[in-house]
Amino acid sequence: MIDLYTWTTPNGRKVSIMLEETGLDYAAHPVNLQMQEQFKPKFLRISPNNRIPAIIDQDAEGGPVSVFESGAILIYLAEKTGQFLPASGAARAKVLEWLMWQMGGVGPMMGQASHFINSAPEQIPYAINRYLEESARLIKLLDDQLAEREFVAGEYSIADMAIYPWVAAGFEAIRNAKPDMVGNAANCVRWIDALKARPAVAKGMAVPEV
Repeated sequence: MIDLYTWTTPNGRKVSIMLEETGLDYAAHPVNLQMQEQFKPKFLRISPNNRIPAIIDQDAEGGPVSVFESGAILIYLAEKTGQFLPASGAARAKVLEWLMWQMGGVGPMMGQASHFINSAPEQIPYAINRYLEESARLIKLLDDQLAEREFVAGEYSIADMAIYPWVAAGFEAIRNAKPDMVGNAANCVRWIDALKARPAVAKGMAVPEV
C-alpha cells in the first residue's frame, strides 16, 4: 500500500497518474493547501519542505519508506515497479533529462506565471511578461521535441507524466498570450490529446476527490 499525500495541483497529479498507470494499491490523503494543512507537524514529518506530494510506501523492504518531492517519487515508483523508466543507458538518461527539465523549468516558470497573473496582490507587467515568455519558450521547445517522436523521451515514461499536468493546465492561456512564440503547437496538441485519452491519466487527474 502506498499512502499518497496530495492536493489538486499539477505536482500532485504527476504522482497520482503514475500510481494509476502502475496499478499499485494506494490511498490518497488530501492536504488542503488553502487551509495550510501542509504546515501541520504530521505532514512535515513526511515532507519537511512543506510541499505536496509525498508518499509513504508501507510495503517497502525493511519497513515503511517516505519520499517527498514529485520527481523523486516518480523515480522511486518507477524503480519499485520496473515501469516507465529504462533501467540503464541512453534511454534512461533521456527520460531523466526531460523529467529534470520539467522540475527545473516547466513547473517553476508556469507556476510563477500563474501566480503573477492570478494571485499576486498587484499586477506587475514585467513579471507577467517575463514568466509568460519563458513558459511560451518551453512549450515551443516541447513542441519541437515531439515533432519526431510520439512521447517526450521516445517511449511513454515518467517524463510525460511529469510534464502533462502542467502543460494541460496552462497550454491554452500561454498559446493565446504569446501566439508569435508558440505558433499552433500541433505536436503539443496531439500529445496532450493522447495523454488525456489514457484512462490512468484521466483517473490520476481526478485525485484527490474534494
